[in-house]
Amino acid sequence: MAKTKKLFKAPPGFPNGLAATPEGLWVAEQKLSGRQAADYRLPEPRSLTEEAWLMDWNGKVVKTVTTPSRNTSGMAVGDGCVWMVANAPPQGVFQVDMNSKLLSHRQIPLGEKDNGGGCHGAQWHEGKLWIAALRLRGNIRVDPKTWTPEFIVPFYQAPDRVRYHDITFDKDGTMWQIVGNDCKTYKDYRPGLVRYDATSGRVIETVDFVSGSCDPHGLAMWDGKLISCDAGIHPGWANYDSPTAGWVFQIEFV
Repeated sequence: MAKTKKLFKAPPGFPNGLAATPEGLWVAEQKLSGRQAADYRLPEPRSLTEEAWLMDWNGKVVKTVTTPSRNTSGMAVGDGCVWMVANAPPQGVFQVDMNSKLLSHRQIPLGEKDNGGGCHGAQWHEGKLWIAALRLRGNIRVDPKTWTPEFIVPFYQAPDRVRYHDITFDKDGTMWQIVGNDCKTYKDYRPGLVRYDATSGRVIETVDFVSGSCDPHGLAMWDGKLISCDAGIHPGWANYDSPTAGWVFQIEFV
């Protein structure tokens, strides 16, 4: 079992993606526009750019990188770049340098030329980019230079675990992923964690959250601790139904 401990609030918006680095914690901004904004009964954003915020561990923003990603639901930081993964058209992975310059925009591999599908998580690990690819129903490892897909860890399958979110790596090289059930309200949500052997894809263990925990979306590992964030919106729920909407929090095993 696991519980959550609030750390600090992200900047105003929907935080939906994390990456931990020696400089601090990167938090990805998610915006909804067009049809998605209408579906969630949200106003159109004034700007369609989505930001990556570097925050210190007291919750202070120390750097902001602006990206052209859309409905960002996964991010990674590596090779001197922010990698923002879209979950709405034009889809794909946006590689942006630390000065907010777009270096590349490529689709998740093994899909249509202009639509590789959506994503709910990403992670930079040992020089490779991992993507939680919804169309492929798996966590795919991609060579960031050649954009060649190399390996896939299939999503954990269970009747009450049909939603998949962000991924991160533990210090032993195993992979963690947030999973959850499909429901209409926060009080009926049953989030969990699954840990994979990243060399075989085998499920090693599963973890349930105690009642009243924060709603986990992003996931990162730092100093032996799992860190997550509550985006504040969740498919099928009323907006801000979770009482910890917008918070960054620590996951503790009990």
